[in-house]
Parts: sequence; structure tokens; C-alpha cells
Amino acid sequence: MKIAVFGTGSVGETLGSKLIDLGYEVMMGSRTAHNEKAVAWAKKAGAKASAGTFADAAKFGDLIVNATLGSGTVEAFKMAGEDNCAGKTVLDLSNPLDFSKGFPPSLFVSNTDSLGEALQRAVPKAKVVKALNTMSCLLMVNPRQLPDTHHTFIAGNDAGAKDQVKAILAAFGWKPEEIIDVGDITGARATESYLPIWARLYGSLKTGNFNVKIVR
Repeated sequence: MKIAVFGTGSVGETLGSKLIDLGYEVMMGSRTAHNEKAVAWAKKAGAKASAGTFADAAKFGDLIVNATLGSGTVEAFKMAGEDNCAGKTVLDLSNPLDFSKGFPPSLFVSNTDSLGEALQRAVPKAKVVKALNTMSCLLMVNPRQLPDTHHTFIAGNDAGAKDQVKAILAAFGWKPEEIIDVGDITGARATESYLPIWARLYGSLKTGNFNVKIVR
């Protein structure tokens, strides 16, 4: 399977590199065809890695991973083109973080809407699944580095797309019982709302190497 990764930051690089290690072909998408960070990553990642525009990557990928900054997510997918995303699962890692007043950030959308929903509206023919947005990128792709079981959440409107995302998560090392389905894409309102707590914990713990465990 070919996978597009939108975003050239640490999250995009971490996810892209892990997917390459797992044997997928990956194209990193950005605003320009010759983005310096994307080209450097592709050169480092090897023969199965490439770089291009958001539109190039969307055309290339059978599945799209959205690792863009939340503030640029909708614009990135508009640049990618609705038709290029049609019918494809979008694994959405983004969060609506607003750093305009410094740290800790606030959310620029919450309560009655979410970034996941805004993305689904922007590409209505795609199948957006919000997942892995409640932890650091190193934990996303290597959950077993924590000594205990812990949990991630998924939200989306399409059952088949959720199954596709679960398969990716399993390849990263997540156990089936650690993946909790919180319903349709409106569930992103809840998982995105966790980020202010995550940011406070990060400030207190001085590390991003932590996650939540649901005990029942």
C-alpha cells in the first residue's frame, strides 16, 4: 500500500519513517514540490520514500496521514484537491492548538465542533478517522516503550476506514484492547479537548513520554 503523509515536522517525519520501516511506500506532501525538509527526509529514508506537493501526495497515496499543524490542516487539504482525496481513508493526527498567547496553548475550535469535523467537511468524499492525537509522536509509533498498557481513541463515520486505521495501529504495536472507539467523527471534539490537559502534564512532567490508561 502507498501512503501519503502531509506535514514535514517531527510528527510527519516520525510517522513517515515508521511506515517506511514497515515496508510501505511513502510520499511526504507539503506546499511545494521541492520543500527542503521533505526532500531531505526522502533522501534519508531511502528508495521507498519520496516528496511532492499535497496534491502529488494525495494522488499517490491509497491512505493519507494528516500530520500538519492544526492551523494549516484545512488549507492543506484544499491544496491537495477534493478529488485526489475522494474515497480514501484519512488518518488525522492534528489538533486545533492556538499558541498565539504562548504556552500552554488553547483550542481554536471546541465543544460544538472539532478540527476532525472541519477536515471531514473540507473533503466530504474522504473518510476521516481521528486517532493518535492524544500523545507524542514517539508513542504513536512505539506504544510498547511504556511499561504498562495504555490507550488511544478513534473517531470516524466509516467502519471500513476505522478498520484500516486499526490495522496501521496494530502494525505500530497497539493491541486491539488498547484502541477505544468513541463513535463518529464528532468524537474528535472529546479527544481534541484532552490536549489542554496533555499540555499541562507535559509542563509538569517535563517529558512527552506518557499516556492515559482507562481502568474499569
